[in-house]
Amino acid sequence: MKIPHGLTRKGESKVFRLNKSLYGLKQASRQWFAKLSSVLLAEGFTKSLCDNSLFIYHRGSTSIFVLVYVDDIIITGTDDNFICSLKSRFASNFSIKDLGRLQYFLGIEVSRSPKGIFLCQRKYVLDILKDSGLTGARVSSFPMDTHIKLLPTDGKDLTDPISFRRLIGRLLYLTVTRPDITYAVNYLSQFMQHPRTNHLDASHRVLHYLKGTIGHGIFLSSSSVLSLHGYTDSNWAGCPITRRSTTGYFVSIGFSPISWKSKKQPTVARSSAEAEYRSMDNLTAELQWLRYLFKDLHIPCPLPITISCDNEAAIHIAQNPVFHERTKHIEIDCYFAKISPIF
Repeated sequence: MKIPHGLTRKGESKVFRLNKSLYGLKQASRQWFAKLSSVLLAEGFTKSLCDNSLFIYHRGSTSIFVLVYVDDIIITGTDDNFICSLKSRFASNFSIKDLGRLQYFLGIEVSRSPKGIFLCQRKYVLDILKDSGLTGARVSSFPMDTHIKLLPTDGKDLTDPISFRRLIGRLLYLTVTRPDITYAVNYLSQFMQHPRTNHLDASHRVLHYLKGTIGHGIFLSSSSVLSLHGYTDSNWAGCPITRRSTTGYFVSIGFSPISWKSKKQPTVARSSAEAEYRSMDNLTAELQWLRYLFKDLHIPCPLPITISCDNEAAIHIAQNPVFHERTKHIEIDCYFAKISPIF
């Protein structure tokens, strides 16, 4: 920012004193969140230790939850009168717009029924297909060939690499409600630095799959048992370039999916058991965080939490506290999985 012409004098240096944070400044977002937090804390809310954007209110049989994303807020709870009074307090401190019953939030469509809640991103998928020019493309039955091996040197350089990066970025956000494309999108995101024609063709295969599954999403059943269960797997040395393995896990509460991830491991695993055990270790950390979140929400979490793994050697390592030459280099992972309170 520069001082307007005519207000400066030789040898003087002046600055502006801001009465409030201007939109776009680095400090503006923090000042806004600090102001919002002060209002909620004054109403008796407490900030969750697991998620700074989650505020919780518990008094007797009344439970209110406020989830904040920048200036978009979701309020839910057991007392409608308290929620109405909270909205009035917000209106007295901020300029707000009450959108009523939750139907659309950050590109996620919310549908309710007596059986549960359905989350999908149908409109978001249609926008991606329209921007990519593939609204009339043929339908594929799966997002990626299981035996495909992409290399950084495959194909020719793209004339417009920004379009590929934009597409992968939009697909990454789509994985919020589409665990079925998580692995494919994670795999393609590894070539964003120097994308080539083969990488673009593989990303278009994902779009062909989305064309036939536009309405797919996540169903959160109202009759699910409040018990966590985790599934984990890995492909040992799956990357043909670095020979690193890929971790994949999936967490459900009852029959409802709530968390999933696919990520390349940071180091090279010397055996399939090591790769599987590191996947189990990542899942253990996720389940531990979810258990803390359940505790903040005052939701009972039955113990022990079961983890499903298809590698017998990794299971034996988790059950046997004795370390030997083959496992001493992953001793930290072994200790973390053993002392975690979820088992």
